[in-house]
Parts: sequence; C-alpha cells; structure tokens
Amino acid sequence: MRRLYKRGLTTTSGGNISVRSGGFVFITPSQTDKGRMKATDILTIRSQDAFKSGTGKPSMETGMHLAVYAIRPDITAIVHAHPVAATGFAAAHKPVDCSLVGEARALLQQPVLAPYRLMGTEDLAETVAEACRHSNAVLMANHGVLTTGNSLLEAFDRIEVLESCARINLIAAMLGGGKSLNPEQLHAIDKLMNP
Repeated sequence: MRRLYKRGLTTTSGGNISVRSGGFVFITPSQTDKGRMKATDILTIRSQDAFKSGTGKPSMETGMHLAVYAIRPDITAIVHAHPVAATGFAAAHKPVDCSLVGEARALLQQPVLAPYRLMGTEDLAETVAEACRHSNAVLMANHGVLTTGNSLLEAFDRIEVLESCARINLIAAMLGGGKSLNPEQLHAIDKLMNP
C-alpha cells in the first residue's frame, strides 16, 4: 500500500490489497492512511466463516476480494486502487489499448470493463469477480481498477503497467493516434508468455 501511495497510484483513503494463503485472506483495513500503513495493520479473515483477527475494520471491499478469489482459484493476490489515467478510462468507459506496447500486452493481455456498481456492495463484488474470469486487469466503471496475480508484486506490477499504458494511450492520441502491434507481433508476444 505504501508503494501504491508513493507512486501516485492511489489516494490516502483509497484502494485496498489482499493476499490469500493457507485458507486465510490477509487484507488492508478500512479508514487507514495508505501512506503510513504498517504490517501490523493488516487484518486476517477466513472466507468460510466470520473469523477475523486484527484491531481495525476490514476494507469495505472485502466482499469483492473474496468473490474474486472464489471465481479465480489460480490467483493469490489482488490490488485495487485508483490510478488517475487508468481510472479516467474507466470513468469514460473506454478501453485501454494494450496492443500499443509489448510489455502491456505481455502482462495484461486486454483489460476488461466492469459495469458500475455501488462501492462496497455485493453487486460490485459479483460484477468485478465475473470480469476477472476474462482478465487479470479490470477497469471498474466510474470507480477505479483492480489487478490480480500470483503474488502482490505481480498484481502491483500489473496495476503499474496498466497506468503506464493508459498514459501512453493518451499521449499517442495527442500525437495523432497510436500504431498497434500487428496480429503476428501480438501472437509472438502471447507465445513468448505462454510457451
């Protein structure tokens, strides 16, 4: 969380992260300064019951994290934040074109847009989890973004690359439009990442 805050990928009060391990989910608390968060602030929850350890209040998006983990048994980490450029695309309901840059294609494939749902609700949890079936990067309409991974570092890397790619999209558009990699080049990247 401190890294997200220092990199300008979220606000003091925005965003949440979690890791799943050994039947538990470790998640950031609600109403905690993201720039000063410490390991001792992290809460431990168990998805199958009401167990919780830690002194804070779990993130209001805990249900969303649990829903994503339920639908994606292959991932162990989630990062949800509000990076400005990528969230701008989410607010405009526009796709971030990841075919402009090889790294973005390799790490993200193509992010998907999840329709707007009120924050902290079961509707949001279900909508974002469904979107995660199709991508490791989700633009949450009029809200923010969410990325998944097999580690916090991988999920963080994806959100950082998503924000970078969103900025590249904007700059390319100002310069007259980006030139996407062709299908053969995209296939080569896909093959490299999934031999």
